[in-house]
This record gives sequence, C-alpha cells and structure tokens, in this order.
Amino acid sequence: MLKVDVPIAISSRALRYICLGLLIALSVLCICWELWLAPLRSGGSWLALKALPLLLLLWMSIRQASIYAYRCGTLLILSYFMEGAVRAYADPHLSARIAQLEVILSLAYFSFAIAYIRAYKSETKKP
Repeated sequence: MLKVDVPIAISSRALRYICLGLLIALSVLCICWELWLAPLRSGGSWLALKALPLLLLLWMSIRQASIYAYRCGTLLILSYFMEGAVRAYADPHLSARIAQLEVILSLAYFSFAIAYIRAYKSETKKP
C-alpha cells in the first residue's frame, strides 16, 4: 500500500477555530431550517431541538478545549451527515438545498476535526 504523507500547514489553533465556526454555522442552520426556512410543519417544528447536541458539543469544545470533545464530535456529526443526505434526496426544493448545505458543513467539520486531532497529537509529541 502506498502511503503519502502530507504535512499540515495549518496550526492546531486555526483548525480549532475553524471547527468552532463550523459548529456554530451548523447549529444556526439547524435552528433556522426547522423554525423558519423550511419547517416540516407550518409555524416551526420540534425538530429544531436537533441543534441541542451541537450546542452541547460547542460548549464542551470552548469550555474544556479537550481533544475528547473533538473525538466525540466526529462521531456525533455523522448523524447530521446522514440526516442531510436522506433529506437532500427525499425533501422537495428549498429543504433539499438546505439539507445539501448541512451535508457540506458536517463533512467540513468532520475533516477539520480529524485534522485538528492529528495536529494536536503531533504538537504534543514534540519534546
């Protein structure tokens, strides 16, 4: 198997801020989607509560700044990716476009969180 090593050019601090920004964007998108943009029922839906785990993860990431929060985040964000993929396929018009944006944001968070974890580990291994 061919292994390619690509050096990380972005610092772990910058990756952390990118992850936090993506979590905020995804939380806002989930709340706006289910309350105003394209709710399942007119007047908003209880599905807006799906943003609570993201807000908890955001709080853990800011408060503790631990690598554990980012590891948990990579597992949690996959459920948002799956929901976005299903709704992008099944929902009509605007809701499908918002679901595609949810897929993009969740994949971006997943990628940057993995990059942050790797950068964090490589920085802590240095003597």
